[in-house]
Order: sequence, then structure tokens, then C-alpha cells
Amino acid sequence: MSHLTSKDIGIIAIMSAFWAIINALISPIFWRLTHLPFFCDLLALISLSITLWWTRKLGSSTMVGIIATLLNFVLRPGAFFFLGFTVASVVFDIVVYLLRYDKVFSSNLGYTLLIISGMLSTWVAGLIIGNFFMGFKAMQAILMFSFLHSLGGLIGSVIGVILIKALEARSIKP
Repeated sequence: MSHLTSKDIGIIAIMSAFWAIINALISPIFWRLTHLPFFCDLLALISLSITLWWTRKLGSSTMVGIIATLLNFVLRPGAFFFLGFTVASVVFDIVVYLLRYDKVFSSNLGYTLLIISGMLSTWVAGLIIGNFFMGFKAMQAILMFSFLHSLGGLIGSVIGVILIKALEARSIKP
């Protein structure tokens, strides 16, 4: 991992706290009302997209995932399903790194690849959560659950791209 600046550490801390706190406070309400699993994914991809846009360093998304997981365990002990999002953070980190940050954050095609990467990573989270934490026995149920997670990844990635574009329009640069 490249050297992290104090601004990088700040964005990692802010995005980790944003994800964990909003997730702990609002996601359980959303789940109880709808039984749809995509609000956590939405928060994840907003946090991870902004973090990678700002830092453009391998490992920063993973750090956000790990810190958000630890904070989530403090705020919601026993919410072990969040480990699926930890894995999703690592997947997102690696995929966007392999796509190269300068390409991802410089064109509409790049942002499309960012959105697809977000969907892929949250799909993986859904597979893990559906299989190990929800106790689904049928592969169809696991695949449907992971599809719903990838839908959250789609929504969160699109919101993340919109926020990044808004920051860039205001001449806020990493």
C-alpha cells in the first residue's frame, strides 16, 4: 500500500463512521419494514466509492470495510452477517485497483466499470450472507438474496458516482 496522507486517513475514518453508524441506526428499521437487504449495500458503496476516489490507494477500501465492521460490532453486537460486507470491501478494493484508478475516475466508461464493480462486490456479500448467516438451503434463495444485494450495490454505486461528480463540479479534488 502506498503511503497514506493525513487526508487519506481522515476520509477513511469519516467514511467508516458514516457507513457503520447509519447502518446500525437505519438498516435494521429498513429491514424490519421491507425485508429487503439492499440498504446496507447502498451505504457500503457510497462509502467505498468516495474513499477510493479520494485516496486512489490499494487497501483504503479494505480499511474502511474493516473499521466499519468493528464499529458495527460495537454498535450491534452479534451482527456477524456484516462480515460479508468486509469481504465485499476487499473485493471492491482489488477489482477497482486492477481496473486502474486513473481510468475508473476519468471517464463515463470508467464510472460504469465502478458501478459494475460495486454490483459484483455486493453480490459476493449477498452470497456470503445468504449462505452462512441467513441459513438459506436452496441455491435459488441464495442467488435471489445475492441479486437483491447487488441491486443495493447498483443504487449505492450510482449515488457514489453522483456524489463524486458533485464534488468534482465544485472543484474539490483528492
